[in-house]
Amino acid sequence: MSAEIVEDKSAQAAPAPNKKKKLIIIGAATAAALALGGGGAAFFMGGKSATKAEAAHGEEAAAGEGEAKGGEGGKEGEGKGKLVDVPTVSVNLRSPDGAARFLKLHLMLVPGPKTTDAALKEKLPMVLDAYQPFLRELRPEDLGGSAAVFRLKEELMVRATRVLGPGMVKEVLIQDLIQQ
Repeated sequence: MSAEIVEDKSAQAAPAPNKKKKLIIIGAATAAALALGGGGAAFFMGGKSATKAEAAHGEEAAAGEGEAKGGEGGKEGEGKGKLVDVPTVSVNLRSPDGAARFLKLHLMLVPGPKTTDAALKEKLPMVLDAYQPFLRELRPEDLGGSAAVFRLKEELMVRATRVLGPGMVKEVLIQDLIQQ
């Protein structure tokens, strides 16, 4: 006394892939039209705005060179002085095969809004002391690629902030990074 209900699923399933294909094609066409429209606008309007951007970049670069050479920062409350040159740090890297691997790192610190370069120079030994254990634990694989440089800068910034306090170091600049 059992009755089986048989459903014809082929009639319902067939239209769904066609709708998906149409939606994908419409979406791709819309994206292509937007990309071409944006590219065309940038091409035709790019002449004047590009020269303004280059001029602004040139002014920023000149201001940055002046700051690096000893001029005051252009913004109020930021970079009250020169960049602080950190002595070159050379450490052994941990290598899985036991081979001798070395890292030579030259940094500069940008003073934050709560300090000056002279005050930062006085506390530099504490910053170097915080950097040493971290750098010695690095492996050669940790330093591969451009993302590794970003992670390294972030870790060095975290350690400087932990030692000196918030607002003391605005940025860590890597001048040389040599791995042997």
